[in-house]
Amino acid sequence: MKTLLYWLPTVFWMSLIFFLSSRASVKVSDTQVVQFLFFKTLHVVEYAILYVLLFRSLKNTYPAPLWQNRYNALLIAVTYGMTDEVHQMFVPTREGAFRDVIIDTMGISLAAISLWKLLPPAPKPLKALAKKLAIL
Repeated sequence: MKTLLYWLPTVFWMSLIFFLSSRASVKVSDTQVVQFLFFKTLHVVEYAILYVLLFRSLKNTYPAPLWQNRYNALLIAVTYGMTDEVHQMFVPTREGAFRDVIIDTMGISLAAISLWKLLPPAPKPLKALAKKLAIL
């Protein structure tokens, strides 16, 4: 039951990423720059969330040193980003791009830095929330 509790949100998030990658591309603006910035920001956010969820799942279900769970979450998230880009090569109106893997990795890195460098000195209410969510 504990495993399900911690892995269900992660699997749901990965499924949502897969579902959204399976859809035809959409336009949010006629301006190419706005279109690019909007969707690349989504990449950063979705993969930052994926890293946090993966770390939370591993930390609470896999008995390993903290550094190993951090590394495994990073490795799994980057690998998932790569496989997602390969998946998009087979979706009409979509393209798989190495540039997007780099952007996904930026989101993963921002989440990792936030969790391990910015969260420890954060105000007590924020750390209490992180503990309640089983991130710390």
